[in-house]
Amino acid sequence: MQKNMIGSYGAWAAELVGDKPGPMSFRSERWKDVEKWRSLARGRVLELISQPDAGGVTKASVRSRSAYDGLQVEELSWQLPYGPPTEAVFLKPEGAKGKLPGILALHDHGGNKYFGTRKITRISGNPHPMQKKHQELYYGGVAWANEIARRGYAVLVHDTFPFASRRVLASDLPELMVSRITGRETAQGEPKSVSNADPFTVSERETEAEIEAYNAFAAAHEHIMAKSLFCAGTTWPGVYTAEDQRALDYLCSRDDVDAQRIGCGGLSGGGMRTVFLAGLDGRIKCAVCVGFMTTWREFLLNKCFTHTWMVYVPLLPKDMDFPEILSLRVPLPSLVLNTKEDPLYTMPEMERADSILGEVYDKAGAPDNYRCSFYSGPHKFDLLMQKEAFDWYDRWLK
Repeated sequence: MQKNMIGSYGAWAAELVGDKPGPMSFRSERWKDVEKWRSLARGRVLELISQPDAGGVTKASVRSRSAYDGLQVEELSWQLPYGPPTEAVFLKPEGAKGKLPGILALHDHGGNKYFGTRKITRISGNPHPMQKKHQELYYGGVAWANEIARRGYAVLVHDTFPFASRRVLASDLPELMVSRITGRETAQGEPKSVSNADPFTVSERETEAEIEAYNAFAAAHEHIMAKSLFCAGTTWPGVYTAEDQRALDYLCSRDDVDAQRIGCGGLSGGGMRTVFLAGLDGRIKCAVCVGFMTTWREFLLNKCFTHTWMVYVPLLPKDMDFPEILSLRVPLPSLVLNTKEDPLYTMPEMERADSILGEVYDKAGAPDNYRCSFYSGPHKFDLLMQKEAFDWYDRWLK
C-alpha cells in the first residue's frame, strides 16, 4: 500500500472520488451544450460554497492619493456588512487617459495573514523588510501588481478575509481559546490574559518578531475558523469569493476602467482565489492561475497537510474535480502556470489537472484559449513566469 494522508483508508477514499468525470463535469457524455452545462454547474458550485451576503456594489473611500515609480496610487477602504473595513490599493500609470483594461490582482496566503495587499504591491521606496523578503522569495524581487500596472493596466489589490485589515485579532477571542491554541495555557488549564503586551499582538512598530508571532497564532486559528464557518452554513470559498466579487464590482464601476476588459490572477492562495472567481464570474475575461492547480485526489492522498483550509468545499468532489471549477469559464481564456519542484503538489496530479482542463477546452471547441506551462524551480511567480502571464493578459485584454 502506498502511504497517504489517511493510511489504510486511502484507497477506499480515493475510490469514492474515482477517476471518471462527475455529474457536473463537462467531460461527461451527458453534456453537449456549454451554456446549459455552465448554468447548472455554476449553480451547483454556488449552492455548495454558500456565499454570505457581502452587500451590494462596493462604495470605496479614498484614504490617500500619491505617485510612486511612474504609477498613480490610491489607497482605498470600504465597509462590508461584517468585519473590519477592507483596505485596498489601486494602481495605474501616471498620466493615463481614458478607460484602461483592469486587473484584479489577488494576493497569496503564504502562511502570512498579517500582510495582504502589501505582498504584491509597493507604494513607497521604504517597504517593510518582511514585505521585501516575501517579494524576493516568491516574486523575483518585484511587486507584480505594480509591474502589470506599468504595462498599461488599472490594477486593484484588496485584503481578503482574514488577512491584513481583515484579520482576526487575538484580543477579540475568548482568552482560554487563545491561550490554548498558542500554547500559553497555565499548567492548571487557566488562560493567561490577552493584552497589548502579548507577543501575538502587533504594535505600530510592526517588528518581525511580532508579525511572526501573530502569523503563528493565525495559523493555529485557521481550523477553528473553518469549522466555525461550516457551523454558520457557509464555507471559506464562499466568503472570499463574495468579497472578491465586491472588489470586482468596484473595479468595474470606475470611470477609468473598461469593465469589458477585466482579468484576474495570483500565486498560490491567489491562484486558488482565481480558480473560484474566474470560474464563477463571467466578468473575468482573462484568468491566470499560478501555483494552485491540482486535483481533489492530490489533496486527499498526498498534500492536504501542506494546504490551507480555504480550499475545501464539502461534497463538491462528487460533482466535479478541482480544475473543473476553473473550467466553468470555458471558452474564456485561462492560463495555468506550475513549477516542477513545487513541494505543494506532485507532478502526476498537476499533469492530470492540465489534462482535465485541456479536455474541457477541446470539447468546447476552444483549445487555443487554454494554456498550461511548467517551469523549473519551487513555488513561485518569478519574472519569467510574470512575462508569460503579462503577455497572456495583453493578448486577450488589449
